Amino acid sequence: MNVTQRTVTDFQPTPNPNALKCVLSHPLPDEPGAKTPRSYFNSSDAQTDPLASKFFALSGIVSVLILPGWVTVVKAPNTTWTTLKPKITAILAQVPLESALPKG
Repeated sequence: MNVTQRTVTDFQPTPNPNALKCVLSHPLPDEPGAKTPRSYFNSSDAQTDPLASKFFALSGIVSVLILPGWVTVVKAPNTTWTTLKPKITAILAQVPLESALPKG
């Protein structure tokens, strides 16, 4: 099987009903100059992180925690996971697999 994109293999609840852990099929590549974990509590903090910025572009996202194997997204209480899950999945699927990244 030729895997060409990253997928969310599982959405796991957390003790916070507004937070969801997104377990990934493949680890995220390192972001040059970024520390791990990458944690952002607003879009201003995430301006220099392209992946985090994409999450904050979604209506209702209030914080993001990014680690290589998973991402935790926190939503506003009035936002539903039903509308966010497909958008989160699409964002993560757009991140190139490391094997597809150009070798520097």
